[in-house]
Parts: sequence; structure tokens; C-alpha cells
Amino acid sequence: MKIPDRLASLVNDGLIDEVYYALMSGKEAQVFVVRANNEVRCAKVYKEAKKRSFKQAVQYQEGRTVRNSRRARAMAKGTRYGQKEAEEAWLNAEVEALYRLADAGVRVPKPYWFVEGVLVMELVVDEDGDPAPRLDDVAFDPETAREYHAQMIVEIVRMLCAGLVHGDLSEFNVLVDHSGPVVIDLPQAVNAAGNNSAKMMLTRDVNNMRDYFGQYAPDLLVTHYAEEMWDLFEHGNLHPDSKLTGEFAESNVDADIATMMRIIEHAKEEEEDRKERERMARDGEF
Repeated sequence: MKIPDRLASLVNDGLIDEVYYALMSGKEAQVFVVRANNEVRCAKVYKEAKKRSFKQAVQYQEGRTVRNSRRARAMAKGTRYGQKEAEEAWLNAEVEALYRLADAGVRVPKPYWFVEGVLVMELVVDEDGDPAPRLDDVAFDPETAREYHAQMIVEIVRMLCAGLVHGDLSEFNVLVDHSGPVVIDLPQAVNAAGNNSAKMMLTRDVNNMRDYFGQYAPDLLVTHYAEEMWDLFEHGNLHPDSKLTGEFAESNVDADIATMMRIIEHAKEEEEDRKERERMARDGEF
């Protein structure tokens, strides 16, 4: 087993006791099952920027604050120092999102520490103690599909109330443990109030869940949770315990032209990403 340099250096420094095996590999990182502090955990090793296929698109970074003004200017100018700082900010985004969402009651893996491009966090397991499967690897009957879909809507509402939109939510980045879904992969999470693409991304996230579970429970395909959710959020009426209906009058749907153009603009990129994930899953790379 080839261990990435970033992980190997932490083993040499004694921060990681042992690397057991590679769990999965994605477009931005590799995940390993490790032992740290005498506990079995998982280590997410981010690939170097030049080796990652996920684009740090401007649309994801909009609305993120940078406290240091010198750093912010360098990032805006794209200097070598600025690129380094932008990379560091991108990597830290997931850690910050995990802590914020965990505090908000969202089911995410518990983060322990982040050092030199390696995030060590809780290993999510199934009822047998094995690494939990992805949502895509689980088959559902209609009743269970509706139950899990309802749980995902609750998680998305809690994320939105915490000020974040996942931005890349699909059946490939949700794990299933003995209690239900667990949301993972958050470096691209966006600021719900400060990002002009937040509504579009929320709609895409919610509709990805609708379409996935709709395979098993077709009645879900006619729901409108994204529109209902965003309307409540926009008017300050969305709360973590809000009871949604999935219904939304067509006349109330915001037909904002700019939003529609963004949806059209990113549809092709989204489809290409989905095909790439499917290819990687078939090839055992994901």
C-alpha cells in the first residue's frame, strides 16, 4: 500500500500510530483507516492542488471571509503567496464547516485535528463496526426511502440554519450508519447568506436527494422542498425544527433570471462531475 507523503510524515512524527488500509479515493482526497491515540479513526489526506480534479471555483469561495487583510489582498491578486494562502483556506474550510455543523446538531463525522493537509476524524461505522457504506451502496424499500429522505431534509435545514449550504451533496457523499445518514465532504460548503450561488446550490443539493430517493419512492419526485426551504430562510422564518410540507405554489417560485442562468451554466459541469464519479465508482477509485 502506497502511503501519501503527507500521511507518511505524520506517521514519522508519531501523530499517526499506524495506517491500516485505504478506504476510498476521490477527486480531492484519499481516505485511510488509521490508528491515532490508540483509537481507530479515519484520515482524509487532501491531494495537492495540481493533482485534484475538483475545481476551486469562484462560486464556492464567494462569501468566505479572510480576517488577515494582507492575506486577502494576496489571494485577490493571485500571487504565489496568495495562491498558497488560498489553498490553505480551502483546506481549512472543511474543518471549520465540520465544527460549525456538529455544534448545530447536523450528523457529520467528529473532527479531531487537521495538520499539514491531513484531517483526522471519526470513522463512521455500521452496526457491525465496519466502515459505513455510502448512500449509493444501499438499496431501499419505498417506506425506508421516504424515512431517509425526511432525515436528509432535516440535515439540510439544520445546515442552512447554521449558515451553510453543502454545495456538492449527492448519494456519493452521504454515509449510512446504524442511525441513518451522515453528511461528509464539506470543503466546498458555501456561505448561505453571502454567496450569490447559494440558492442554486441548495436547490441542486435538495433535488439530488429527491431524485435519488425518488427511484424507490416516486411520490418524492413531485416535492418542492428546496423552494419551500429557501423561501422560509430568505424571510427569516426557517428554524432547525421547522416542519416542511414539500409543497410550494408555483406562483411563489422565484423565477429570477440570474439564478436560472447560473443553473443552466453549471448544468453541464454538474453532469460531467456526476459521470466522473460514476466512472470512479465503477473502477474502484472512489
